[in-house]
Amino acid sequence: MLNAINREIPEGFGVPYSGDMIEPGGRAVGHLVKSVRPHEDKVLKSLKDAIIASGLKDGMTISFHHHFREGDYILNMVLEAIDELGIKNLKLAPSSLNSCHEPVVDYIKKGVITSIETSGLRGRLAVEISKGILGKPVIIRSHGGRPRAIESDELHIDVAFIGAPCADKYGNLNGVYGSSACGALGYAMVDARYADCVIAITDNLMDYPIEPISIPSTLIDYVVCVDSIGNPEGIMSGATRFTRSPKELLIAEYASKVIINSGLFKDGFSLQMGSGGASLAVARYLSKVMREKNIKASYGLGGITGPFVDMLEEGLVEKLLDVQCFDLKAVESIRDDKRHMEIDASYYANPFNKGCAVNNLDVVILSALEVDTDFNVNVMTGSDGIIMGASGGHSDAAYGAKLTIITTPLIRGRLPIVVDKVQTVITPGSSIDVVVTERGIAVNPKNKELMDRLKEARLPLYSIEELKHMAEKMTGRPDEVMFGDKVVGVVQYRDGSIIDVIRNVVD
Repeated sequence: MLNAINREIPEGFGVPYSGDMIEPGGRAVGHLVKSVRPHEDKVLKSLKDAIIASGLKDGMTISFHHHFREGDYILNMVLEAIDELGIKNLKLAPSSLNSCHEPVVDYIKKGVITSIETSGLRGRLAVEISKGILGKPVIIRSHGGRPRAIESDELHIDVAFIGAPCADKYGNLNGVYGSSACGALGYAMVDARYADCVIAITDNLMDYPIEPISIPSTLIDYVVCVDSIGNPEGIMSGATRFTRSPKELLIAEYASKVIINSGLFKDGFSLQMGSGGASLAVARYLSKVMREKNIKASYGLGGITGPFVDMLEEGLVEKLLDVQCFDLKAVESIRDDKRHMEIDASYYANPFNKGCAVNNLDVVILSALEVDTDFNVNVMTGSDGIIMGASGGHSDAAYGAKLTIITTPLIRGRLPIVVDKVQTVITPGSSIDVVVTERGIAVNPKNKELMDRLKEARLPLYSIEELKHMAEKMTGRPDEVMFGDKVVGVVQYRDGSIIDVIRNVVD
């Protein structure tokens, strides 16, 4: 059947996306009620001891968080122990997966992992899944959709493994101290609150009580101390990328002018920005004009970067709401500055609660792998159909913000980025207001007021079709990707409806 954006959704994969948010109902689930006797020791000698104590069995679901990014040691370490214990047929449900998780391929082949639910996939694991290595399709959820699924018990976690840069012997955790400090633990907080059993793994075991406490001991069953939980270089690598590229700087200049002329650029506006080169350059452009016009933002949101911290310290932004730190400066800031606040993923973007933070956004700047002439955005699969990215908070922030800006080069690697039809829809065009490229700007016709404002500002405006033709004039029309009949990925919109599916790539 076709969903509201004309994507073919095979029967049996869920409710097709309808074009608007599903209205929630029912109650959120709770967690198991347990008790610990006075002076009972939660610290176990080994990871295997903790896994055995958790009661993990064949067919259960395990979860992890991705705050360590490419520096993560936890997931591979845990799967190795699980494999040695002979446990199989598990559902792997991390907040995201990175290239460092390549060993998961071998555990799929062994039958240890038989299904995956996540936000993102990268590296060899993503390639193998794109080719159909898993018997079941991967479920892709946004950062807001994941806590929605957990709290509704659509995704039930039997055992959560939380990497903690700092933990005390009773199970209080934070991410701001220790050699593996990663800052906010926003994605792990939801897992800790709802999993049947929670195992904290740390390389920095302290006496009780630590301070601050991000995740309290009341949610932790067992604590295990290991030599290292993550590589700090991997945690921070590639997170913030300053650019000198003339193309990216021009995109940033245009995006800044869109914001400045949008009617939203005034004292108290709020914003979310990414960590790529163009987004960080936007921060520099905006900061300059904010100083000149004496404008302050009320809050910055999302994954927080050093440039956002600079704006906080200068007084250009009053507060930061942080679900994930993207660099060391952000880690130090959330540790030392009370205006820099740690939030969990549900508070950040869950559409089925009484007020997630993205609902108050004025402006969000997002990236794209592809944009089509209906303004649908793909951040999940490459032009070759191979999975290479993450849903992340893209659709969440785009839906909540008054102004959603997509920044992207018009061509990338001799391939057009503005196309007739994106490979995979993550964010529907109804949530996108403007696409900014180095060659010009396309405003979604739904936002006539913005179009009039940008015309008055004499910005280089084109229709989205004109941008597509510009790109194709330089690159030609790319060959179509050959897909098989097997569905290897099911993309949920933030409300749980199915916005797209990903089919296996044929060599």
